[in-house]
Amino acid sequence: MSDPFHNFYRDRRVFVTGHTGFKGSWLTQWLLELGAQIRGYSLLAPSEPSLFAVLRLERDIDSVIADIRDGERIRKAMNEFKPEVVFHLAAQPLVRVSYEEPRLTYETNVIGTLSVYEAVRSCESVRAVVSVTTDKCYENQEWLWGYREDDLLGGYDPYSSSKACAELMTRAYRNSFFNPRSYGHSHRVAIATARAGNVIGGGDWAKDRLLPDAVRSIMADEPVRIRNPKAIRPWQHVLEPLSGYLRLAEILLRDGTGFGDAWNFGPDESDCISVEHVVSSFLQLWQRTKGYLADGSEQLHEAGYLRLDSSRARQLLQWKPRWKIEEAIVRTVDWYKTFYKAEDPGDLTRTQIHSYESAMTQEIAG
Repeated sequence: MSDPFHNFYRDRRVFVTGHTGFKGSWLTQWLLELGAQIRGYSLLAPSEPSLFAVLRLERDIDSVIADIRDGERIRKAMNEFKPEVVFHLAAQPLVRVSYEEPRLTYETNVIGTLSVYEAVRSCESVRAVVSVTTDKCYENQEWLWGYREDDLLGGYDPYSSSKACAELMTRAYRNSFFNPRSYGHSHRVAIATARAGNVIGGGDWAKDRLLPDAVRSIMADEPVRIRNPKAIRPWQHVLEPLSGYLRLAEILLRDGTGFGDAWNFGPDESDCISVEHVVSSFLQLWQRTKGYLADGSEQLHEAGYLRLDSSRARQLLQWKPRWKIEEAIVRTVDWYKTFYKAEDPGDLTRTQIHSYESAMTQEIAG
């Protein structure tokens, strides 16, 4: 299998926070396929079942189960491992939980990020940091056009606000401790943030997310209940933004601070579609006869329209989405069906990663 990253990650020491989560588990598996040496740092997997357990990733990596807010623990874990690359994904990622536990959300997403950056400051081996936030960090104006990286940060709810805070803190740390003018003198760290849309893919069992909720309803033989069916979101398979994170870290390490900035990794405009459309397609592919119902209970505030402008990543990183939303949904349905047939989805996970890599390498060759 051709490596679209040209063996950059082979034997590279990579530190991943949030490695037991949905997106973190996919990233960890991909890094393993690329030949990286990995230390993960995270709490226990946030759901049962979990993708981390299903893929049995604890066999293949050095996994540290600890709280991201514990600054001394993460400093020690990072300095012992001596990574060159850090991917920071650990977070409290759910809007509804942020209303129920705002303090936990801010402590995890802001103080946790602070702990990571302080650990990076103390670790001489680190050269590149990709810190993952969210498309919801923008001050949502319900615009019909996509948000660009220099648009106003904001956040209506505690989760969105906490991620905007993490973005501002990253900017402050870049200016104060990882300043490009001091690169190669007082430090050798290039740091960037990454903002992605709504990701889907096999192995997500988080509560209060659209397709995991749909899967639970299907397995319980109940109609799927959805909130805000007309809301427009930027949907993409989880491998789409992960390819951007991997590409960004590669460029940061090779080229230094010139790419140390905020980056959007969103889908094409045609894949910014309604919640209703996604659920309908998902149920049809599953051949599910029972449909969906709009949840009539009182709902928390959610944006009606949200889209990212990823033109900078396209032009400067040569990144772009490869799988349309229809293919992303097909591959997600295939993954869950494999799992619920009591078959091992590990091979399918790796096959999907290699299929995505093939799309990348064919594009490069063309």
